[in-house]
Amino acid sequence: MIREIKFYKNYFINFYITLDIKVQSKIDYVFKLISTIERVPEKYLKHIENTNGLYEIRIKYGSDIFRIFCCFDEGSVIILFNAFQKKSQKTPKKEIEKGIKLKNEYFQNKLKEKKNENNKRSNKL
Repeated sequence: MIREIKFYKNYFINFYITLDIKVQSKIDYVFKLISTIERVPEKYLKHIENTNGLYEIRIKYGSDIFRIFCCFDEGSVIILFNAFQKKSQKTPKKEIEKGIKLKNEYFQNKLKEKKNENNKRSNKL
């Protein structure tokens, strides 16, 4: 496996469980692709312009289009955030803003956890 996919809180899972089993299968297929191939085509994974490291996983099933916002952490870990069904040509600004907010929250929480671990270690010494 080249990349590992993780979920941040339940944002993606809550969306995923509402979907038809065939759409879930397509998402699972794209996740497997992203996890195992060296160079992922933009058709499946694309950086969102004017964001600091926010990406979208792109799923097309029939005429339905789905987007899952994510980012990279520690090089080969992909963290999934919010997801939605795309209804128009442009990605809704509020969805991008939510993805950015969740990405920032993820890294802030990670930093806090690291500080807490360091404090616990120094207290044991």
